This record gives sequence, structure tokens and C-alpha cells, in this order.
Amino acid sequence: MSSSDKKRLETLRARIRQADYEYYILDRPTLADEEYDRLFDQLLAIEKAHPEWITGDSPSQRVGSPIDETFAPVRHAQPLLSLGKCTTPEEFAEFETRGRRHLGGYDEAFRYSCEPKFDGLAVELTYLDGVLDVGSTRGDGTTGENVTANLRTIRSIPLRLAGSPPPLVDVRGEVVLGKRAFAEVNRAREEADLDLFANPRNAAAGSVRQLDPTVTASRPLQFLAYGIGRLAGTPLPASQTEILSALRGWGFRIHEDVRSCTGAEEVREYYEDVLARRDRSDLEMDGIVAKVDLVKLQLELGELSRTPRWAIAWKFPPQETATVIEAIQVQVGRTGVLTPVAYLRPVQVGGVEVRRATLHNQEEIRRKDLKIGDHVIVRRAGDVIPEVVRVLKERRRGAQREFSMPDRCPVCSTPVVRDDEAVAVRCPNLACPAQVRERIYHFAARGAMDIEGLGIKMIDQLLEQRLITDPADLFKLEREDLLPLPLVGEKRAANIVSAIGLARKRPLARIIFALGIPNVGLHTAQILAAEFGSIDRLMAADLERLGEVREVGPVVASTVAQFFASPKTRAVIAKMRALGVEFPEARRGDGALPLAGKTFVLTGTLEGYTRQEAQEKIERQGGRVTGSVSSRTDYVVAGSEPGSKLVKARELGVTILDEPQFEEMMKHAR
Repeated sequence: MSSSDKKRLETLRARIRQADYEYYILDRPTLADEEYDRLFDQLLAIEKAHPEWITGDSPSQRVGSPIDETFAPVRHAQPLLSLGKCTTPEEFAEFETRGRRHLGGYDEAFRYSCEPKFDGLAVELTYLDGVLDVGSTRGDGTTGENVTANLRTIRSIPLRLAGSPPPLVDVRGEVVLGKRAFAEVNRAREEADLDLFANPRNAAAGSVRQLDPTVTASRPLQFLAYGIGRLAGTPLPASQTEILSALRGWGFRIHEDVRSCTGAEEVREYYEDVLARRDRSDLEMDGIVAKVDLVKLQLELGELSRTPRWAIAWKFPPQETATVIEAIQVQVGRTGVLTPVAYLRPVQVGGVEVRRATLHNQEEIRRKDLKIGDHVIVRRAGDVIPEVVRVLKERRRGAQREFSMPDRCPVCSTPVVRDDEAVAVRCPNLACPAQVRERIYHFAARGAMDIEGLGIKMIDQLLEQRLITDPADLFKLEREDLLPLPLVGEKRAANIVSAIGLARKRPLARIIFALGIPNVGLHTAQILAAEFGSIDRLMAADLERLGEVREVGPVVASTVAQFFASPKTRAVIAKMRALGVEFPEARRGDGALPLAGKTFVLTGTLEGYTRQEAQEKIERQGGRVTGSVSSRTDYVVAGSEPGSKLVKARELGVTILDEPQFEEMMKHAR
């Protein structure tokens, strides 16, 4: 019986692998869903009866199981290099000229293998004897994260290679999430009161880096292969075209829109063709990649410190779309600042539906001459943040209305105050419900007390039910308080209560930052924690003493003194203590962090970090991140598409770090 079971098991695995290949790679399924499910159930039944027969390449292993440790590092045998960038035909011509020069005046037309550049997460898959062994993220190009359990759940990644695979091969490609799937994922997160992903790339990266592979498995991720690293036991293919053919033969999905082009002019035609079809694609594309096709030329051209000389990304311009400003409403932040927000006629920009865009302040509205009812051009700045670029004045017909900031807070009706330059408009009422809401949200947010599960919708419910009135009240919450709330079950209530318990033990600097003192970011909070050592000494410090602290100027000193002099602040801190918040002391030496006193500016897109993650990494080591480059800037960290900040840094002689150099600095700073 066991012998026939084992034979049946291998037959089932082979049939399911073939069905997966037809469905996820070829998009031509031949097996009905009901039949597929029936075969899969048979597979599971046999493996349940004989768990000793379960292997890593079995289709049953795609579902994954939770893991409870953070990802182990994986050092890439060959670095996963970044690509150089260009944005114009002239810049591509310069790339080609540099290649010819490096080859000593190569006079034949370059043949290129061209493909769309998808905005996803680069990963590497190592196969031993045709079986998936390790899957890792690109990381810094040299070292990535072991996310094998998560990558196994992606149906377009073969667990066993087809055909006659080599004994060892590293396959490289991009994990992507389609625009329609992205919208569904965000809709589900919104219903669960979770932060929304900014774009499909962030969603793909967040999905692959889940600690629970079942979460990854629940999202319709795709893998598109585009290259190989190590290859043993078989000759290296002669061209990129042959590499793609080999990958296709091993069972990988290769995007159908790959084209062989001869010379710069054909590459330009391909670029324009893909750009014209960009909006119709379900996958987010931000350019094309052109690779010199012949591998022998690739080897001769070689690499620079972080980019190959034989490949380049020709980036598309930021996506812009016309829409209408239907209304301008004012939001009140945690410090009382009133911010005008444009409510737009919903429009798709770069595969994401955009409904709102911040207008910053009255001066920005005047500068752009924006009116309610205007037709405007909207783009996602950096392909992420919605931004009103300009007004289409030629489409005005006289029905547009001027906007001006209100004289009273739109939430609590308190008369507003304006600073000397009339740019910032504030509500001075600390009890304003909007400020209370935003202060609690800031308090619970990542980087502050980091209370997972307390999104803005949950906080709204807690306020509406009068379960909380200030940040300290969060520590009173029990499971029984949460269960009656909509969409809160036993598991979610338990998770929130557990997260609140963990927050009672946050370091002093995080608590100071979480309190929401005006003008005090995490970096300044770290300085204050290290200087005073305890919350009591900080609360007792007068204006003169605060002014003596390194990097604390008169404005910050004044706001800190006023904040802790407030009876309401002292009452909140006393309540937090009574509810078990520890307020641990910080050693004075904690201020001697490796990057203390160093100022950084971030520009461009980093592969291994979001902007927030990079900033937090710097601030944890005592550094400070600012938004503009000046003579006082110590380092500019430049990712792809760095923009004008990089130009200014070069003009001022500021040290520029690329991503590998930044990562190396962070390692030594630990």
C-alpha cells in the first residue's frame, strides 16, 4: 500500500506542478479549479498519512507556516548591482558612447535585450539540483534577508525546476503585485484599520518581508525572472536572450514584452512603445531596462563600484493626470497647525486612485494660484505622494472660487493664531478634539510607542466610545473594552492588549518623542534623554538649563519648558506612571552615539529602505535628518533619481554616500 501511495504522491505532485505552470506562468490553464482542488486534497491526505515523505519542493509547502524569528542574513555569492539611470535619448547615447570607449572604440552596433522595468522587490533564488534551496531579498546588493518560507508561497516561483536544470544556479527577478490586486489588498487593510501601502512596490516588499508566510500566501504576488548569478555545471549562455530562454525552459515566467533592439534608435522606439502602453498594464512600470545582449561583451565592459557598464534603466517621466479640485478642506494636526487639503475628483495616477493632495499652506495656494473648481495636473511625487503640480488656467470659465484659511478652527471654533510670516495658522486650544485625536495617533505610532493595531480608525472608535481621552488612557484598555467594538474579535483584542503591554517598557527617548512636544523629533528626544537621564530631571529643567543643551536652540528650549510646565502634561505623565509605564532612566553616556552631531539629507529612492526606515536608522545612532542641503550638512545619502539635492551637495562639497556606503556606515555605527 505504501509503495502505491508513494507512486501516486509523485504523480500528484507532477500534475499539480504542471497545472501551476500553465496557470501562473503561461496564463493558459488546462485543469478546472474543481479538479485542481480534488488533486490537491489527495496530495495533502497522502502527506498527512506519511509526513516523512514531505519534501521542500512539494506543492503543499507553498502555504507556509509562521516563523518567529527575524530574517537571517544571506550573503550573495555575486553582488546584485543597482542599475545606472537615464531619462533622455541624449543620456542613453552617452551610456552607449561610454561603453564603446571602454571597449577601445568598438565600432559595431550594440545589440540590446530590452524589457520593461517593473517597480517591485528584487530577489534571488538559489536552486541546488533543481530544487529551491534559499530565497533572499536584494538587501544592500551584497547581503540580503532570508525570506525562503515566504517566497515558496508565490505560485510563479517553481519549487523544482523543469527540464534539465544545472546543479547550481542563482535566479534573479522581481516580485510584483498587480494594480488590481494592490487595490484589493489596500481595501482589506482599510477595513482592518491598518496603514495603507503607498504603492504596489511597497505592498510587494511588505508582503515578502512578513514574519508569517501565510500572510504572504494570501496576496496574489507574481515573480518575473530576468537574469542569473552563479551558474555551475553548465556553460554560461552566450547572450541575455539565451539566458531568458533558459529561464523560460526551467519554468519561470518571463514578461512577454521583451525585445531585441539594435542600436540606440531601436531602443528609443521600444521605450516610447512601452511608455505609450504603460497605463494599460496591470503591472507598475517605471521605465525600461536595456542590456548589452552578448555576455562576452558584458564581461569585457565589467562594472563600476555599484552599477554594470553593460545595462541601464531608462526611466519614465513621473505620471501626471488632469483632474478637478472639488473642494478644499482644512485639517488640524496634533500641534494645532491647520493644513489645507485638496479633495480631488478621483483619478488614477500610476495605478493608484488619488482622491486627496495636501496643499501645505495658504502661501502655497497663492503661489500656484489654485481655486476650488480648477482643473489641475496631479502627479505622484517620486511616484508616491500625490501633488498638485499646476492649474490649467485655460479651462477656467468663471465658476471657480477663491479659498482662504478660516479665522476659527474648523473643529472646535477657537479663533486661530498666525505666526509673524502668516504661513502657519494654528488652533491654540490644546483640548481641540482634532489635536487630541492626532496626539494619540502620534503617541501610538511606529517610532514612538509603537502600539501595533492602534490605527486612526481604532483610535476614532475609542474616542467615540469615551474609552480614552488622552494618550495615558491607552494603558487602561482591557480585552473587555475592545471586544464590543466593530471588527474586533478575540485575537485582535488580545494582540492590541499585548502591544500595549510591550509599550510600557519603551526607552526614555521614545517616550519623550511620543509625548508630541512641538519641534521635538526623535533625534532631539534622544539628545534630551541622554542629557537629563530621567523624565523627572527633564521636567524640572528651566529655560536656561534647556538652552545649554547641545543642538537645542531657543525655540526648542522654550517649547519644551512650556510643555512640561503645563499641568495637563504633568497629569498625563502621572497617569502613565500609575498605569505601569516604566519611564526607564537613560545613561548620560547614551548620548555618545556614533553619529551624534552629524546631519544627513536623504534624496532619491533607496532599494533596501523606505525613507522612514533610513531616517529611523540614522536617528537611532544619534544622527539627524533634515530636508535640505546646506553647508552644515555632513552627508547626503543618494538613491536612484536623486534630483537637485545631489547637485547642491556637489556644489557645496558635501560628502555623498551611495546606498552600499550608507549601509556600511550603519554597520560600523552599531
